Amino acid sequence: RNKVMKKYILTSLLFFVLFFSFSQSKKMCITVDDLPTVSYGIRDEAFQLEITQKIVESFAHYNIPAIGYVNEGKLYQAGKLNPSRVKLLELWLESGLELGNHTYSHLNFHDVEFNAFTEDILKGERIIKSLAAKYNSEIKYFRHPYLRIGSNQLQADSLSAFLFENGYIEAPVTIDNEDYLFAKAYSRAYQKLDTVLMNKIGKEYVGYMEEKVLFFETQSSKLFDRNIYQTLLVHASLLNADYMDELIEMYQNHGYIFCSQSEILTDPVYNQKVTYFGNWGISWLDRWALSQGKRGDFFKGDPVTPEFILEINK
Repeated sequence: RNKVMKKYILTSLLFFVLFFSFSQSKKMCITVDDLPTVSYGIRDEAFQLEITQKIVESFAHYNIPAIGYVNEGKLYQAGKLNPSRVKLLELWLESGLELGNHTYSHLNFHDVEFNAFTEDILKGERIIKSLAAKYNSEIKYFRHPYLRIGSNQLQADSLSAFLFENGYIEAPVTIDNEDYLFAKAYSRAYQKLDTVLMNKIGKEYVGYMEEKVLFFETQSSKLFDRNIYQTLLVHASLLNADYMDELIEMYQNHGYIFCSQSEILTDPVYNQKVTYFGNWGISWLDRWALSQGKRGDFFKGDPVTPEFILEINK
């Protein structure tokens, strides 16, 4: 009886230690999609190099183990592999950062046949797997384009099984946002040499991203009675190159420390099952909420993109 009691006490203590650890730590993984860059039609190699260098240097300065998700189709120009674009990925790996698979051509899983989508995943690892091995790294994680995981249970389960069989771990997103709309507006202002508008967009962007993290913290607390380890999605754009330092410092001011993709997924919340599906690409916090039967008012307060950003994008 004493042995059983001792085992029970130790198990209970371990549970409370783990619960306290997860509930008290504010951790975030910064994930960057659509590598090597999102340039909005600017094909100048020096411009794309500048985006990459700025982002990588920010992560190095703050010692952040970020991960970049690659669309290998962007490595080609006129059907031929462009060495300068491959070099952009090497800058990530040289800095000790990790790369993941985001498919070859960023297909929408909900719009194509299963075989076409899975072929695009395998096509999207041909360069990055050997490139990562050169730097003693691995390609282990997969990010769903448009955050489309399947419009029904069968479709989602089939993709999950394929990814598992091919050595991939799915990488959910909890802090979803519309950074790409700000980035497109910022790029248009940049091409017009409108620095006043660029500054306005950048300031609004950081404020919007702050509202987003606070919103998803609230959603996390409502669902799980704690702030989970968060996963942030941003894209490899000029906007994020110019404002990554400010974003990082904003998150630090809210108490976050930055972790790798593998560490963030140690939070048990990422084992939560999604059981409610639709034709959407949304935060996993929203997916878990819908799967728990949350509707309507539960989702109120999600920050919206400012109207002037939408106008610039028209």
